[in-house]
Amino acid sequence: MDSLQVILPPMQDDIISRIERLEALDEIRQLAAKYALSLDMRDLDAHVNLFAADIQVTRDLRGRAHLKRWLDDTLRLQFTGTSHHIGNHIIEFSDATHAHGVVYSKNEHETPSAEGDEWVIMQMIYWDNYERIDDRWYFRRRLPCYWYATDLNKPPIGDHKMRWPDREPYSGAYHELFPSWAKFWQNPPKDDMPEVAEPVPFEQFLLHMKGDHPDPKIRVR
Repeated sequence: MDSLQVILPPMQDDIISRIERLEALDEIRQLAAKYALSLDMRDLDAHVNLFAADIQVTRDLRGRAHLKRWLDDTLRLQFTGTSHHIGNHIIEFSDATHAHGVVYSKNEHETPSAEGDEWVIMQMIYWDNYERIDDRWYFRRRLPCYWYATDLNKPPIGDHKMRWPDREPYSGAYHELFPSWAKFWQNPPKDDMPEVAEPVPFEQFLLHMKGDHPDPKIRVR
């Protein structure tokens, strides 16, 4: 006897697709939350397994083992303790197995300096790429874009808002990911009413904002 083939009605098929999309959204949001917890608790095995197995670590090195070593070296040298607070999270899908997103993160760091430990607060966003591999979502890439880092008691007014102990201040890439920031300041309003663009498709908000603008070059601490 030939095997039976179940054909779902169009409405039922649409409902299943929508449920799968909701499940994917939740799993990706969990990735960002698990990233923060595993990093702050220094569970590096749990942390690196949030990334694709062949994750690019440096130009020449790939894989979770290399990522774990890089993290271990960085965390022991630069931070006594950390706390990452995840905020706004926008996610868009390219297809069934690829997505991208932006995540806000407010971070606190206890970090050593020549004068003793200092408390450095930071505001940043991550530009993420996600990939579904073997029915699970992973980070394919995280691009950190920083607005400021400064001692808790020293508001970072002015330029060069990245202010770490024992280092010259420098600028992060918080506004460089999207071209709208520079365009806003370069084009003050005129007397006539401003033109308003048509809304973009709901799931192309991030891609529309970024357009073909290149990714910024990130300066690590």
